[in-house]
Amino acid sequence: MKGNGVTGNANPLRRVGALVDGARDWWEHAKVWQRYLVYLGAIVFALILPAPWIGTFMSPGSDWTTVLIYPIGTYILLAVGLNVVVGQAGLLDLGFVAFFAIGGYSVAYFATQYGWNYWATVAFGILLAAVSGVILGAPTLRLRGDYLAIVTLGFGEIVRITANNTDEIGGARGITNVPHPPDIPGVVEFALLPAPYYYLMLIAIILVIIFSVRLQKSRVGRAWAAIREDEDAAELMGVPTFKFKLLAFAIGAMIGGLAGGMYAGKAVFIEPNTFPFILSATILAAVVLGGSGNLPGVMLGAFVIAWLPERFREVEWLKTALGGKDPAEFRILLFGGVLVLMMALRPEGLLPSRRRKAELHEGTGGMGTMGAEVPGPDTDVTTTEAAK
Repeated sequence: MKGNGVTGNANPLRRVGALVDGARDWWEHAKVWQRYLVYLGAIVFALILPAPWIGTFMSPGSDWTTVLIYPIGTYILLAVGLNVVVGQAGLLDLGFVAFFAIGGYSVAYFATQYGWNYWATVAFGILLAAVSGVILGAPTLRLRGDYLAIVTLGFGEIVRITANNTDEIGGARGITNVPHPPDIPGVVEFALLPAPYYYLMLIAIILVIIFSVRLQKSRVGRAWAAIREDEDAAELMGVPTFKFKLLAFAIGAMIGGLAGGMYAGKAVFIEPNTFPFILSATILAAVVLGGSGNLPGVMLGAFVIAWLPERFREVEWLKTALGGKDPAEFRILLFGGVLVLMMALRPEGLLPSRRRKAELHEGTGGMGTMGAEVPGPDTDVTTTEAAK
């Protein structure tokens, strides 16, 4: 069977996967000081990432620090938030951009109309996004799978259309002159250079990562894992599934609201078309591509999806091949092709968690009932049918 090119390590993704699995095994048995050394190295790397010599390669056609803020930093923040809902709790959310919009509009509206302090508007936007998550979740979380996905998709469109038709918040014109975060005289001036805003975004991402990891290792995270794997069994074992699903929606919405508030302060202008459905689909693609449920994988997926269009935007041979068009215009086609290949060759993602990989091989798909009908890539179909 080794010569047929089908099994074993014939495809490159499986060879890469073997290396990833080896690194993961090392990480699980690493000593505490080794782990902290890796954390320190990652932070140092993130601190020097805006350096011009890195930007020369990473983004030759754009300002690298600005690209690190948006789309890369914003996408990572959104992906970590969506991972709480999709990766940890197993709930398919196609309207996550709504919480991003609520956070952004909260900062823009209350800062421009009432003169609120930037940090107060960000905090209020996070709170308002969490409340919106509860309002959305309370009547809809009795649904599962495709039905839940359709309702959340509708919620995202409702928020965008409401913003487009509400003159009080700018309507189709949007809101301009959104204030930057307040400067620290002699130390930080956000209005002049993008670098301070990058480090602010980095602090937000680090805090959200710590919060997410702590949640995942807590009783709440274990309840989410039980719901994701088999909601009915979790209910029978005494897990209050509705309460924990509602909590997942609220926490994911809070992170989305934080990302929206930070984006509004950097962009200085927002309007309804800033928050299209395709942004929700893009962030979901990042979560699936990187490895749903695994934080490093999700961040990698968000980085790749945000960075690649910027990297190849000014590549002359690629623009010539596309008839002079911007390669970024074809990013959705590219994402679709990459996802099809990933689902065929490595459905667990680039950096999956061990549990997520096991769930796929067992046929649950790691998404509770959303993926329970589809056997994993290595699942014995005969066994699956017999189990039914």
